[in-house]
Amino acid sequence: MRINMHNFCNFMQTRPRPNGDAAQARREALKRIIGRAPVGRQRDLVRLLNRAGHPATQSSVSRDLRELGVAKQGDRYVLPGESAPALDDFGAVAAFVRDIRPAGPCLTVIRTKAGAAQSVAIVLDRAGWPDVVGTISGDDTIFVATAGATAQRQVLARLHDKLRA
Repeated sequence: MRINMHNFCNFMQTRPRPNGDAAQARREALKRIIGRAPVGRQRDLVRLLNRAGHPATQSSVSRDLRELGVAKQGDRYVLPGESAPALDDFGAVAAFVRDIRPAGPCLTVIRTKAGAAQSVAIVLDRAGWPDVVGTISGDDTIFVATAGATAQRQVLARLHDKLRA
């Protein structure tokens, strides 16, 4: 029995990856797109890149975002060096907050726009308020624990003041 290795090797060939110039051009286009308007989903980036003449897939965009050091802030991608919330910059995240309400005497629930809870929680954690025992954030919800009802009232007052909610 004879196996033709030449045909076998051709069969195993995968589609060639884009050359360095094409990948670099795509990354430059990606930076322009992110810098121009808020975009929060990779599928939107794929669509915009393809429309701009830079063939892209979700996996190539994911790889490019990682290579460029792009981060997700709230509900949009940001380039390295773009303003991230300062240590106590509640103004930068106030627009993400939808609702603040107590849940019992020691827990406050903050509802945010989808994907924004972590950004808001980071600002709250970095503020270092002594009345806050800890926070847990998901995609659009933050739980803020306090030691008791008095501490909760103080945190609620501060949150409403800082976030104008």
